[in-house]
Amino acid sequence: MKNKIFTLLLVFCAVQFSTSQNFKFGKVSKEELEEKVHPTEPDANAAILYREYDSRFEQSQQWGFFIVEEVFERIKIYNKEGFDWATKKVNLFQGGGGDEEEIQNLKAYTYYLDSSGKVEKVKLKGDGIFDEERNEYWEVKKFTMPDLKEGCVIEFRYTKKTPFINSLDEYRFQETIPVNELNFKFAAPEYYNYKMHQKGWMPFKIQNDGRERSMSYSHKLGTRSGSVKDLAEAHKVVNSNITFRENIYKVVMQNVPAMKEEPYSGNLDNYSASIKMELSYVQFPNAGLETYATTWEAVSTSIYKSDSFGGQLNKTQYFKDDIDQLLTGAADNSEKMLRIFEYVKNKLNWNKFNSVFANDGLRTAYNEGKGNAAEINLMLTAMFRYAGLNANPILVSTKENGIPIFPTRSGFNFVIAGVEIENEVILFDATNKKNEINILETKLLNWQGRIIREDGSSTWVSLLPTNPAVRSTLVNAVISEDLSAAGSSKNRFTGHLSQKYRSNFELANAEERRKSLEEDAGETEMSNIDFENLTTLYQPVNLTYDFKTFDAVEKIGDKLYFSPILFMGNEENPFKLDERKYPVDFKYPKKDRYMINITIPEGYKVETLPESASFGLERNALNYRYAVSNNGDKLQLSVEYSVNEAFIGADEYASLKKFFELLIEKEKEKVVLSKI
Repeated sequence: MKNKIFTLLLVFCAVQFSTSQNFKFGKVSKEELEEKVHPTEPDANAAILYREYDSRFEQSQQWGFFIVEEVFERIKIYNKEGFDWATKKVNLFQGGGGDEEEIQNLKAYTYYLDSSGKVEKVKLKGDGIFDEERNEYWEVKKFTMPDLKEGCVIEFRYTKKTPFINSLDEYRFQETIPVNELNFKFAAPEYYNYKMHQKGWMPFKIQNDGRERSMSYSHKLGTRSGSVKDLAEAHKVVNSNITFRENIYKVVMQNVPAMKEEPYSGNLDNYSASIKMELSYVQFPNAGLETYATTWEAVSTSIYKSDSFGGQLNKTQYFKDDIDQLLTGAADNSEKMLRIFEYVKNKLNWNKFNSVFANDGLRTAYNEGKGNAAEINLMLTAMFRYAGLNANPILVSTKENGIPIFPTRSGFNFVIAGVEIENEVILFDATNKKNEINILETKLLNWQGRIIREDGSSTWVSLLPTNPAVRSTLVNAVISEDLSAAGSSKNRFTGHLSQKYRSNFELANAEERRKSLEEDAGETEMSNIDFENLTTLYQPVNLTYDFKTFDAVEKIGDKLYFSPILFMGNEENPFKLDERKYPVDFKYPKKDRYMINITIPEGYKVETLPESASFGLERNALNYRYAVSNNGDKLQLSVEYSVNEAFIGADEYASLKKFFELLIEKEKEKVVLSKI
């Protein structure tokens, strides 16, 4: 009992220390370095001891008003698995024309205890700082902390300057490791009105305050009376002092729990506690109201009207002759779509840049044979239209980009093409040479996209496939007296499952294929593995192999026990948390069908069979059917598992977890054989 009380006191003291410490850059305590595990989440590999955002407006003659964001962060690294948190990436938007985000005053240190217990620190140097180009609009400032050790503490601070006051990055308050303490402050002149959009399942309070502030304001004199003197001094820069009310928004949080990663989580960033600032309107003294808050219709229209988007769609001269020749003899619209889609995929290489705008223009991309996502798929759309198809671009946010929570141009970062035929929108993405019609890569299956038509109208369209991906498996097996089960398996994969198998196995050698297939098959050996259609699109991928499994049958006394699903069953529930705060993402609808025929050993008869069963979630979102029968020395098992809704809400998590418990219990049930 005394030990329990002592442990509770230690945890209480550690929590008190983490929530009451006055954090100052460069003042890392010995207690922080000596801490072995996190006091409330002992399985954490690292923890953010302190995170601070302090944003304010400043002014320059070049940019006018701009935002200065001071960032300070201190992180405890408990073990080697936490070393990933010692690399920081900061995205910087490059708008062109001198409007570019930048980082200044980066300082960072790694702290650790030497053999004598003395606090040592190592400074981040230039060789640990890198610049990366993500695409033509985004650069990444990346730095990796030096001299990492288990138990070390790292801290960094930097200043980020941005002239893009109407498109601010999201401020994150929650991570996949605990956050002990967080302080957020955003201060804006009274002329700028922002809406605060809260995200995530963990509630937090936004405190509003204000103060009077004076600022030196740089500006050109400009023309006044029109005199020769005024004209000569029009470009002269002068400094003035202005006084205004500054609106201040604050968030203070302590002991923020880690986001727990579970299977089928999708992008956890969509559900972490955070805040996004939306510029609603600007109104200076003696000036009109300039509104920025908008709708998705307005966002879509503004993108479409851009010369780098809609302005590219009516230019056809550069491909006209090639497409005329390509479509010679095309029997119908379906053949036209297929020919054009395959032509663009083969002619153009994606430069790995996501974008909703053409950078160099479609003609240049066509001539050079490469381009970003917008250039390739806008070109595809233009060719479809030229061929007489009702084609339009569709704006998409990739899963990595997240689900946009309010209308903004930065909510989209990718473009695909859509052809409308008989109230159906057929989807195309020509950036990947392995893509098929109406089967988008899973990175794009982010709920819905925004289709923009020629007449200026726009609407949401689902990005999920209407038909499920299907796995069909036929197994013939024989149970031998040595308690092994041997046989053959024939498998057929369609839709996203065929895409998955092509991606995983096309370039793999025979040994890599065997190891991958055997990985989750227990004590099973596979041979004579053969794939069909790994390089042939628009056809199911077929897989056949022979197998011998050595742990499928158990003998107790004179009876044999085995699961008729052999090595193909689910061993454990993927959902382990008692409660889940965010949805389950199965990526796409799918259906698994198994037909397993088993011949039992001579001299045995079936004593007991598992009972047939059928169960599912509400709305038939998931469904499971299991039926086994016996005829002489033959057993036949039929199993069908269906995911009809790819997204399951957190409010249905308990039912989903129970569904998988029942599924696993059923697949573990045994057939009992006894001697005749």
